[in-house]
Order: sequence, then structure tokens, then C-alpha cells
Amino acid sequence: MPLPFLTADRAFDETADDTALPFDDRESWRRPYRPGPWRVGAAAVLLLLASFVLFAAMIIVLAGAYQGAVVCAVVAVVIIAAATRLVRSGAWVCAQGLRRVGFLTTRTFSWSQITSIRTVQQPVRLLGTPRTVQGQAVVVAVKRHDSLGPLLTDHNADFLSRPEAFERAADVLEVWAEEYGHSQA
Repeated sequence: MPLPFLTADRAFDETADDTALPFDDRESWRRPYRPGPWRVGAAAVLLLLASFVLFAAMIIVLAGAYQGAVVCAVVAVVIIAAATRLVRSGAWVCAQGLRRVGFLTTRTFSWSQITSIRTVQQPVRLLGTPRTVQGQAVVVAVKRHDSLGPLLTDHNADFLSRPEAFERAADVLEVWAEEYGHSQA
């Protein structure tokens, strides 16, 4: 089964001419970077937990307590959905606009709504925890909206200890904004 959200950087690796927008189909939503090891590791741990819960559900079915097995199966499905949503979280782009996928919410903005995308030095949260450290963040300015907060940071689950991946993702987001933002404005 192809997993398109895991193949974002392969398009960059396979292009020989170093184009900023290497995707052939710009109408489909793409993440311009690979999910980071922290995000993938957390999702793997959640899937491992789900497998244990499903195994427990099977044992409970064999013991004859069907209601407990149903509860375990529902818990496993919730854990699997959380792991999937965790991997899908991040910034997504296409020709229509920019999509910010969070764990619980998703916000989509057309390129005509976005006034600028830039990288700034500021205190950022370390792996989403309340602890802040000095780092870089990609900030999006949107017409008629309050501050969105940082779109990407160099200390989030995708870019911690991967500064070159953060720089490339920030550059690609800025290029998408330049190409599609000015053509629609």
C-alpha cells in the first residue's frame, strides 16, 4: 500500500536539476518534507500499544467475555487513529493553498489569503512541550486572521536534530508561496 505522506523527500532526491517544486501533480496535497524520527517513533510506539490491546481483545474473546473484547477493540481503533493522525500532522501544500494539519484540527488557507511566509528566530516549543528554547520558526501571515503561531519549528517532532531538513522545508514553503501567491493575487 503506497503511503504518499512518507514519500515527500524522494521527489527532491530524484530530481537532478534541483527544482524547488519537483512534484508533477501540484493539484494534490503534499507535505514538502518527510515526517521526522520523533513523530514516526511516537506513532510506532502507539501502533505497538494497539497491537497489544488487540492481542488482549483476542484473549478476552477466547475467555468468553465479549463486552470486554469490544471495549479493547474500540480502544485499539482509537489508538490506531491517533497514530495515523500523528503521522499526518504538519504542513501540506498544493496549488490551491497551504494546509496546517494539527492533531485535532486542520486549517486550510488559499494562497491568495497568505500575505507572507518567512523564517524567524524566536523562542519555540521543544517537541510540543511547554518548555521553550531559542530556535527558528516558519511564520505565516494571513489576511484578516489573528496570529497563527509557527507553522514549523526546528525543534518540533519533524526537525529536531535535522537542521538541513528544516531549511529545505522552509525554503520550499517560501517558493510555493511566491509561485502561487503572486499568480493569484
